[in-house]
Amino acid sequence: MVRAFIAIPTYNEADNIEPLVTAILGQGRAFEVVVVDDNSPDGTAERVERLAQRSGRVHLLRRAGKLGYASAVAAGLRYGLDQGADYLLHMDADFSHQPRYLPALLALVAEGEADIAVGSRYVAGGGTRNWGLGRVLLSRGANLVARGLLGLRLSDCTSGFRCYRRAALEALEFEQVGVDGYSFLIELTCRAEARGLRFAQVPIIFVDRSAGQSKISRRIIGEAAGLVLRRALVRLAGAMGRDDGR
Repeated sequence: MVRAFIAIPTYNEADNIEPLVTAILGQGRAFEVVVVDDNSPDGTAERVERLAQRSGRVHLLRRAGKLGYASAVAAGLRYGLDQGADYLLHMDADFSHQPRYLPALLALVAEGEADIAVGSRYVAGGGTRNWGLGRVLLSRGANLVARGLLGLRLSDCTSGFRCYRRAALEALEFEQVGVDGYSFLIELTCRAEARGLRFAQVPIIFVDRSAGQSKISRRIIGEAAGLVLRRALVRLAGAMGRDDGR
């Protein structure tokens, strides 16, 4: 049977994690969940443990402290690979990524339409809900700048809702990225496009969290800006080098 492992990083998501995992498991027998918890003081991991005792499709990785989004996603993806998963996914724990989109993401990759399927806010039929103007401008601006400076074709290159074919994920060397937050997602997008991997996008409505607190910080935003600038400079230098060699 096809196995699709979904990596979910958590920190203080006790109010969301049980209903989220239950909803995911209801999307089909192919889906398994691996929650990577960064020592949440609110009991998130304990709730996942109880779910794991009831279902063999729920797995928990406990970490010693708050080590960050990217390394948590990478740990969950590595766990899925080690367990023999055919397809690997990652999504947020706060219901901003709705489980109902999972079958569509998996189908695009499983049926050979793409190497990576992305839940996109910025294609026809996609969008956001319950966002303030500042959040809208930040997200759209980040995508426009990243796409413009880096020449990316993906409409939503900061989306954290993705499905990968096993071989495609392995080709990205995702455990060697060395950045966090938006930067991790942008870097994976750059690597995928550079390797000629095929993207497909599923329109999603991104719903802002109703419980818990956002994990976005100024540090994460600054790191993403720095990554885009460094990659843009490398891209520019490469283009100038090609011109000089004509």
